[in-house]
This record gives sequence, structure tokens and C-alpha cells, in this order.
Amino acid sequence: MVNSTQAKRFSWSALFWLLIYFWYFSSLLQIYVVVTGQSNTIGLRDSLLYSTLWLVPALFFPQRIRLVAGIIGIILWLSSVIALAYFVVYGHQISQSVMFVMFETNTNEAGEFLQQYLSVKVVAVILIYTLIAIFLWTRLKPVNMPVPARMLVSLLVLAILFGAPYYNKGIKQDRPMANVISYINSKLAYAAPWQFVSGYFLYKNQLANMEELIRDNSKIPPLENFVDSNGNTPRTFVLVIGESTSRDRMSLYGYQRPTTPELVQLKQNYPDNLSVFNDVVTSRPYTIEALQQILTFASQTEPDLFNSRPSIMNMMKQAGFKTFWITNQQTMTERNTLLTAFSRQTDKQYYLNNDMAQSSRIYDDVVFAPFKAALADPAEKKFIVVHLLGTHMRYEFRYPENQAIFKNRDSLVPSNLNDDQVKDYNAYDNAQHYNDYVVSTLIKDFDSSKENGFLVFFSDHGEDVFDTPPHETLGRTEGKPTKVMYNVPFLVWQSPEWLQTHQLDLNDKTSRPYSTMDFIYSWSDLAGFNYQGYIPQRSLFSNEFEPQPRYIGDPENKSSLKLYDDLNK
Repeated sequence: MVNSTQAKRFSWSALFWLLIYFWYFSSLLQIYVVVTGQSNTIGLRDSLLYSTLWLVPALFFPQRIRLVAGIIGIILWLSSVIALAYFVVYGHQISQSVMFVMFETNTNEAGEFLQQYLSVKVVAVILIYTLIAIFLWTRLKPVNMPVPARMLVSLLVLAILFGAPYYNKGIKQDRPMANVISYINSKLAYAAPWQFVSGYFLYKNQLANMEELIRDNSKIPPLENFVDSNGNTPRTFVLVIGESTSRDRMSLYGYQRPTTPELVQLKQNYPDNLSVFNDVVTSRPYTIEALQQILTFASQTEPDLFNSRPSIMNMMKQAGFKTFWITNQQTMTERNTLLTAFSRQTDKQYYLNNDMAQSSRIYDDVVFAPFKAALADPAEKKFIVVHLLGTHMRYEFRYPENQAIFKNRDSLVPSNLNDDQVKDYNAYDNAQHYNDYVVSTLIKDFDSSKENGFLVFFSDHGEDVFDTPPHETLGRTEGKPTKVMYNVPFLVWQSPEWLQTHQLDLNDKTSRPYSTMDFIYSWSDLAGFNYQGYIPQRSLFSNEFEPQPRYIGDPENKSSLKLYDDLNK
């Protein structure tokens, strides 16, 4: 009788082994990612939390714990081993972008993938991974609890995993249920097998949204009375879009730390080729919202033109250019669906960032190879968009650790910053330094190609990294705007071949006050396009240029619009 009572007694060690077993399938990879510094702890936290969900069915069948856990384990193993094999092959985690490709892949392509990547190393890792899972399974014992206790623990787990997000997003922040579900989906994405279940539904939803955007774009009529002054002359135009890069932290613009030595050198060596514009701002401090205006005719005062007039990509195709989109930004995420729709307006796309989290070490040098491939394409007229991850938060993930040159507190670092804030301050400057290498390399590669044309670089928006007194702001928000959030670099490189036939002096125009919301007019001017609706007064390069009001704020809320020049007064 005593032995029977002891057998049914609650065991903390039994609960511990059960949790380790369920955590193993989702969190092992996340632990490796965190320990090796490839990403932050968000994935590890969410994988631990949402793997705990499997306690609910396991607790209700204590005497059949190995059978129940074994069935669950097979499901978890099947999904997690795919993610593990992908990581072994590619060195980063499987993501929604990868799943988008997987769901689009046919059986023949899947077979080719297995033949190419099912190496001895992958098989060995999977074998060791499986043996450890089996060992953990053999350690499982019944977790005995009274029925009321099982109910209470199960309700507590469900409340933490689903009730808390619903309260925080749905009630406290008054978000619609779709947003709540999307938020929970993003958390589940780190736990097996939910990354594939939620990923599939997100894929279907985002595919529908993207197809709707593309369908709407296909209905937009082409520009009327379109004239290309360069005719059929072979040429290549490049647009490089940076991310979160403020010109205030670039030595090219007078910052005291040498954050952009290579661009400074290019300007000194090739003053006629490289023009540096010093009073350009963005209209929105967010990527999607900014690019929705930058790449279309939409503006702060006419945001709806995004839906009724062509984009730059449409314009270039109308002019007969072969178009390319090279991006190190995440693509198939709910937030970035518009960017993916923009990219699909081009002929050829290179999606280079397939990691789960934006805060991961995917460096911008990955764009070099596809950029060279696009330059080498035999098409006589080419338009190439390169979208960088730039200096996006978290800054320490934007550059290799061995290239961190700013490490200490010097006279330029605000004196009131604590040690963690100093690390962020230095990391942002290091990210600027690496971004200098990337942008200057793209310019040099373009120059080496001997292409006839130009390259334009600017950032979507800036970032305030303790720049504005009292040096307490980190990031960007329209709620508390500062000028640094809107100050962006803006550079134009004209190739020697282009300058031979285009004597447009840009260096006498570099101090003009300008907003990138009018960029499409400037691009048209530089490219030599004219059409019905072109406004030369809104082109940064035009002799008819007239300074326009530089509005910032949310254009959907007219009362929030204010002038950039009135900030910090």
C-alpha cells in the first residue's frame, strides 16, 4: 500500500524530464543561435514558452506518458529535423521566406534539394539529434497529479500562452482579433511543429495580400505621353536603398568619428562623379511607409496616388529596361508584404535574407555577387534595385564582430549614457562603418563594370541613437520625432561613360532642402524621362527646382502633419 502511494506521488524530477523532452525539439537550435551570438534571446524565450503547451495532453495521461510523449515526439522530430538540416546546410534558421519557397516548390525540385544537400554531415547531425531525443524519451516517468491540479496547470499554461497575448493586444491595446492571431503566430513560429502550421497559414494569407497588391498594380495605366530622351542608348541605372542610416553619424557629413572613410576617399578622388547632398530628409521614420512614397507618386499630401499611378519599377519597365531587385531584407513577413509586392514588379528577384529574425547576423555583403551578376546581364538597358539591411537595430548584428572599431567611451559619446547605452552608441557607429564598406563596394563594382549610367544611394529613414539632447532617445517614432530620425544620406554616382554625354552639374545643387517623398520626380529627371504629370519643380536636380514643404507625420491623420523644419524649435 505504501509503495502504491509513493508511485502516485508528484515528482518534480518527472516534470523536469518531461519539460526537457518537449523543449529539446524547439529550443536546442535556439540555444546554439544565442550562444554563438547569431541572434537575440527572443527565439529561445518563445520556443521554451510554446513548447510547454505539450504539457497539457501529457499531464492527462500519466500512466501512458511514454506512449503519448512518443506520438507527440514523432511529430516534433519530423518538423524540427527539417529546420535542423536546413540550419546545418545554410547556417541560419528556417523562416517564413524560406517556407514561402518551400510551399512553392514542386516534388522534382524537392528531390533535387535532397540529392544535393543530404550529405554525410547532415545525416550524422540528424542521427545524433535523434539518439538524444530517444534517450530523453527513455527518462520519462508519470507526472502524477490530482485531476483538479492537472486542470489548474493546464489552464495556467493556456492562459500564459494565449490569454496573456489576447489581453495585451486585444484588450489593453484594442487591436483587432486578426492582429492578435498574427502576434501569436509570430511567437509560435519558433516552436515545433507550429513553425510549419502557422507558416502555412501566414503564407496563404500573405500570398493573397501580395497577389491583391500585384493585381491592383497591374490595373494602373502606364504613364501618358512618355518620352525617354536617351532613346535606345545602352545604360544601367542603380538604386541602392539603405536602412535606418542617419547622415548625422557619417563622417562624410562631418561626424567626428571616421565612420565612412571609404566614401570620404571616393569623394576626394572623384569629386565630379560623386555628389553628396546634405539637406535631404525622409517623410516617415518607418521603412514601409517611407518607401510607399519614395518608390511611387504618393506623398504626404497625396498618399492615395500609391494606388492610382505607376511605381518606379513600372516606369522603368515602360521605358524598356530589364529590372532587378536584390534584397537583404526579410520578404515574406506580414510587415514586409508590400516590399515583396514591389519586388515582384521587377523581372528578376534575389531574396538573400531567409533568417527568422531581423536581429540576426546576415551581413549586407551578400548582395555583392547578385549585383555583379545583374551588371553582367546582357540586357542593353538595366535597372537594378539593391535593398540593404544597413544599420537596422540591433546594430551589433549588422557587422562582423572582428570589424568593431569603436569600442570605448570617448568625448563624442554623451556623458550621461550608461554602459549598455554606450555599447549601442558604439555599435551604431560600427554598423555605419560596415555600411560604408558595402555602399562604397557597390559604387566601385558599378564603376569597374564600365556601365553607362548612374547609381543613387539614400536611406529609407534615420535613427536617433542618443543623438538629440538630453540623449535619451533610442530608435525612431512619429510620436516623439527628432530631426536625426529623418536626416538621411543622399548620394549620386555618375559613371565616366555617363558624364561624357550628360553634362549635368549636380555639385552646385547639393545644399537644396529636399524630401525623398518627391524622389520619383528626381529619378525621372536624372534618367531623362518626361511624361504627363511630371513636375520639374519637385526634382532635386532640375534647374526649375522649387523647395517644397517637407511634411512629416502620418498622412492618414492630417492633423498630425508638421513641418520638418519646425522640429526641435
